[in-house]
Amino acid sequence: MDKEKRTEISSLGEFGLIDLISEDIKSNHASSIKGIGDDAAVIGDGEDLRVVTTDLLLEGVHFDLSFTPLKHLGFKAVAVNVSDVAAMNAIPTQITVGIGLSSRFSVEAVEELYKGIKLAATHYNVDIVGGDTTSSRAGLVLSITAIGEVKKKDISYRSGAKVNDIICATGDLGGAFVGLQVLEREKQVFLSNPNMQPELDKYPYITQRQLKPDARMDIIHEFKEMGLVPTSMIDISDGLASELFHICKASDVGVAIYEDKLPIDKQTYDTAFELNLDPTTCVLNGGEDYELLFTISQKDFDKLEKHPDIHFIGHVTEKDNGKYLISKSGTALPLKAQGWSHF
Repeated sequence: MDKEKRTEISSLGEFGLIDLISEDIKSNHASSIKGIGDDAAVIGDGEDLRVVTTDLLLEGVHFDLSFTPLKHLGFKAVAVNVSDVAAMNAIPTQITVGIGLSSRFSVEAVEELYKGIKLAATHYNVDIVGGDTTSSRAGLVLSITAIGEVKKKDISYRSGAKVNDIICATGDLGGAFVGLQVLEREKQVFLSNPNMQPELDKYPYITQRQLKPDARMDIIHEFKEMGLVPTSMIDISDGLASELFHICKASDVGVAIYEDKLPIDKQTYDTAFELNLDPTTCVLNGGEDYELLFTISQKDFDKLEKHPDIHFIGHVTEKDNGKYLISKSGTALPLKAQGWSHF
């Protein structure tokens, strides 16, 4: 008898898997405006729409409790979902929280975790409206669903980028990845010699970027004040290059970005060199920065030209032109999406 065919999920990757399972999914309700394929689903039947997004965080996959404080983890779990709401140009309003706990967690540990969740809920002005708790045989599991509101005329999808649009990024990139490398290094030092104390005082910014990222709702509120709607937008969770690929696929375009325009903090840059990492590679493929990547039309350039925390890193091109990084020497290098791999 022939062996049953077995295809490894790793051969597809996360987004190949999403494409596979979404092939035959059809919407039966007019209120299901946008389903799988963006930072959040969009539902509604008028000018006032809701966005809904869910993220899972698994111990040993997304976080390591040997160097992640539970309070920070609770805050981060909310922030990564709020970041997806922000990427739709929406305002978060509610969250639900699902937690799976193994027997090694105490009541006090759960209280500490929820301190971070409640702190984030206050910070982002969202209501905790429900959730679920269950036992877990595989450590701590966190699943948060975030709900947000947006006017139909204000929503930003990944699919709206147009040729000659300007590509923008908020904040700085690569810090969370480099911070994780420092935390992993210090963990290994401690495991080899428990008498050694972690040396993290030199790296406050990048370790904070990894342990307690902050979703860029400040930028979304500014957009609303200035009447600006990005032509496309996505949050930078899996690395800048991967997110550019998503916008290119959804919008059917190409991109050109410039190495000398990529935003990187000095501590990220210096620490990357210390760890024998290429800073540009960290920016392109690091992930977990939870900044916003978006495109604007040329007419909106003046609105953001002097913004201290928004950087113009490239422009949208015809699809046939491909996806390129223009190096500091002027060489056009094909972009490669080598960000976080979930499988």
